[in-house]
Amino acid sequence: MVFDVPAESGGALTILKQYYDKALLDEENEWIFVLSTPQMKSQKNVKVLNYPWIKKSWFHRLYFDLIVAPQLPRDHHIDELLSLQNVTIPRVEIKQTLYLHQSLPFTEIRYKINESFKFWIYQNIISKFIYKSIKNADNVIVQTEWIMNAAIEKTGVKEDKFILEPPKLNIQVNKKYSTDNVKGVIFFYPAGAFKYKNHRVIVEACKILSEQNISNYKVIFTLIGIENQEIEKIYEEASKFNLPIQFKGYMSQEEVYEQYSKSVLLFPSYIESFGLPLLEAKSHFSPILASNYSFSLEILENYNKATFFDPFDSEELANKMLDYVEKR
Repeated sequence: MVFDVPAESGGALTILKQYYDKALLDEENEWIFVLSTPQMKSQKNVKVLNYPWIKKSWFHRLYFDLIVAPQLPRDHHIDELLSLQNVTIPRVEIKQTLYLHQSLPFTEIRYKINESFKFWIYQNIISKFIYKSIKNADNVIVQTEWIMNAAIEKTGVKEDKFILEPPKLNIQVNKKYSTDNVKGVIFFYPAGAFKYKNHRVIVEACKILSEQNISNYKVIFTLIGIENQEIEKIYEEASKFNLPIQFKGYMSQEEVYEQYSKSVLLFPSYIESFGLPLLEAKSHFSPILASNYSFSLEILENYNKATFFDPFDSEELANKMLDYVEKR
């Protein structure tokens, strides 16, 4: 039985789909997936249980976690559990493996309650449940060495409990990076609207370049500009200062891959468990400007087209961007 009720989009949904595809190929075992809203079909040896009401409120989620979830393995006579949701299922006696991909409790960046209530909750309350789950699980799957080392430091759990399993991506590279037929330099940042994705530093860097009359480049965001108050401010500033930033909105995987083939990836995010765009851009041989943090350094180790910068230093980023513009 696989539990993943938080998964809706992004990297979490990608990981869920990987395990779903793996289950379909398993001819020896029966699998049951416990989900909220993702619509995956029950077929062959795979059964899908959906509980969309979990998303109504924190109370609904808490009721599910404490009352419903522990009963499901007993009702379905389960032999083994896999939790893809960073915490184990309580009060079960069978073997349980935990997939740990939430980096907020382990990052050096700490949030105050008035900065982001949600992130403060993760770092100060939910983190305690995550640490306890790491201790209680029979095995813990992690995507990177840095998060494994951070988890060992926080919990004191021995390394032999951990399984290092980087995401297995089926990246179809139809076109490698090339500047042929591309006017100027394109910087591309495929990311959601979370504060730690750090779109702000890119806007500030563009302002610096604008003051130097540097304009023969453009930046593409996969945002539309109204996702939250911070993104609205960024959109307004980009318009006010006439910055070469395009808010393109949602892009399909095919469109994202096409964009890698002609763009420099910007990745100023400072909180990630893995950072999938780094691996995707690397697979396309794209130049990468990434934040100088453990996850970036690990994924891009020995990649000679990667450059790192302090994600809180807009002047440094502006200089790195200018290097690419001047080379062209």
